[in-house]
Amino acid sequence: MIKHPINALDGKPSPDEKNKAKALSTSVAHNEDTTNNNLSQDALEVAAQLRTNTISKKVFDGLMRSADASLIVFTGILAYLTGPSIDISPLWQIFALFEASMIGVMLFQMADLYQTNALQKTFAQAMRLVTAWALVFAALISSLLLVLPSAEIPQNFLLNWFISGAIVLIVFRMIMRVFIVRWTKAGRLNRRAVLVGGGQSAADLIAELERQPNNDIEICGIFDDRSGDRSPPSVSGYQKLGNISDLVEFARIAQIDMLLVTIPIRAEKRITQLLEKLWVLPVDIRLSAHADKLRFRQRASSFVGAVPFVDVLEKPIADWDTIAKRAFDIFFASLSLLVLSPVMLVTAVLIKLDSPGPVIFRQKRYGFNNELIDVFKFRSMYHHMTDASASKLVTKGDSRVTKIGRFIRKTSIDELPQLMNVLKGQLSLVGPRPHALSAKAEDRLYENVVDGYFARHKVKPGVTGWAQIKGWRGETDTEDKIQKRVECDIYYIENWSVFFDLYILFKTPFCLFETENAY
Repeated sequence: MIKHPINALDGKPSPDEKNKAKALSTSVAHNEDTTNNNLSQDALEVAAQLRTNTISKKVFDGLMRSADASLIVFTGILAYLTGPSIDISPLWQIFALFEASMIGVMLFQMADLYQTNALQKTFAQAMRLVTAWALVFAALISSLLLVLPSAEIPQNFLLNWFISGAIVLIVFRMIMRVFIVRWTKAGRLNRRAVLVGGGQSAADLIAELERQPNNDIEICGIFDDRSGDRSPPSVSGYQKLGNISDLVEFARIAQIDMLLVTIPIRAEKRITQLLEKLWVLPVDIRLSAHADKLRFRQRASSFVGAVPFVDVLEKPIADWDTIAKRAFDIFFASLSLLVLSPVMLVTAVLIKLDSPGPVIFRQKRYGFNNELIDVFKFRSMYHHMTDASASKLVTKGDSRVTKIGRFIRKTSIDELPQLMNVLKGQLSLVGPRPHALSAKAEDRLYENVVDGYFARHKVKPGVTGWAQIKGWRGETDTEDKIQKRVECDIYYIENWSVFFDLYILFKTPFCLFETENAY
């Protein structure tokens, strides 16, 4: 198990690490929301070192397999084009390429060529790869002998393919080794975890995890409401960084993958109280079950080696889903900008002619995991009356709204510049709408009206969303309206799929005709 540098067994980082961490933590404290001032200096220093995202193991493994299959096909085609002609039907040529790529990936898997540790050992990996590659050709030749006489087997072609394939695959792994070593040192290939609950139960879990081979969990600290002997300042060399409320703030500024709750499963009341605070975070939450003699269904449990965990909550959009959603956003946002650029150009001109001031209005809003982002909109108010914090929501007949502003707000044309936010990765095309920091319903901040309000920030906010097409568009002047919006947002998060996004995107233009609450 990998220990964070600041959590070494002696509990003291080196002078260089300490100075670097302090500089980073100072930057974090200045750039993040003021609520982070509640965090201890130790917590800020650890958070500052966890600012970069980890690399999904599922995505990394999938890309490595895809790259191997592609390189096998590429070298096969190259050997065919550069070598002497062969008298085999095109169908069998295609079959040979497909068979070699599929068997190759399977044999590479059996040879542990996708293990992160193996990928860092150049010589041992090359030997394993050549052996597996030879077995691929043994299987390929056996298949060809079933349909061709031995005299017609294209030996020169197969030899060229074997040599070129081995060279290309080895060179590819040597290049990848450079990146893997760098990512490993930075801890980006590990799953970053925080222990919820200290004391002996945490010590037992740490000991169990350390006994597991190829464990990729990096424990970044411990958070616990208890103190004294029940929860000492450090456990097995890992520091206690704060209480559970501090953990919520810590997870806002540090890139954490999972929370491991060490409290015994039988302590149901305490676990429920913890989950009520922690479920708003965009992380996996798992209950440690190593000390409970229970049998778990595979669907409800997961394992690190032989250590069992009960899966309570999962990050809503992760691994390949993240890539699919990002590709969806880039494609449709680019297409929308291309199609709607004449509308946006005309709107910009009309805004300039209607009233003095900039065309684009920027407003701070909550993004993914409560990150503050600048959201772009066409300016719809008189410049000297704009409200950057949205402390007063726009109402029907609002005197702050310009003539052009009333039209673009009713038709949602004022939201079109947010397509640029989508391309920048701050927004998604579909998701919960981003709310302004001081937005209120009946003079109460949204987070004070709706329990678990910030759970809607477990995914990126969107230009359009499920709440909008369900009729909850426009003014949120009552507590019931914001409650309904958040219910729709949570439903979307829990039921997300690419097809759901497509459906919402398709329905959005038709919902714009319903302008009763849009002004």
